[in-house]
Amino acid sequence: MIHVEPPEEYNGSKRSVFIAGGITNCLDWQKELIEGLKTEDIVIFNPRRKKFSIKDDGIKYEQIKWEHDYLRKSDAISFWFPDSSDCPITLYELGTWSNQNKKIFIGVSPKYSRRYDVETQTKLIKPEIEIVYSLSELSQQIKNWIS
Repeated sequence: MIHVEPPEEYNGSKRSVFIAGGITNCLDWQKELIEGLKTEDIVIFNPRRKKFSIKDDGIKYEQIKWEHDYLRKSDAISFWFPDSSDCPITLYELGTWSNQNKKIFIGVSPKYSRRYDVETQTKLIKPEIEIVYSLSELSQQIKNWIS
């Protein structure tokens, strides 16, 4: 596994997945998902950076641009909706990418406040997507896709 986070760049051609989901006011769920994928032959684009200042407009722009670029560069996007935030940006990204031809995985915490919305919108737009309700199930879906 290769792990890439902002502001790092990756120019290789290995199969890749962007792990989209809550960051602000959210526990580091990315760490658990990455741990579940550590033995896989995959590149993980992780938008959670070690140091981030919300007050620095330059870093905010760099962060948004990095996410924009790596969402496009990835072969697949995995979405996780934790119960600690409504995740407005993640909802925006899911809406954007649901109408594209890219592999999508969706995981939702059972206590996520907008769970019904994610389930219903997904069923209407991409009924073939199986939504899962734990990070271990999400990790398993990605593993199945890799193999």
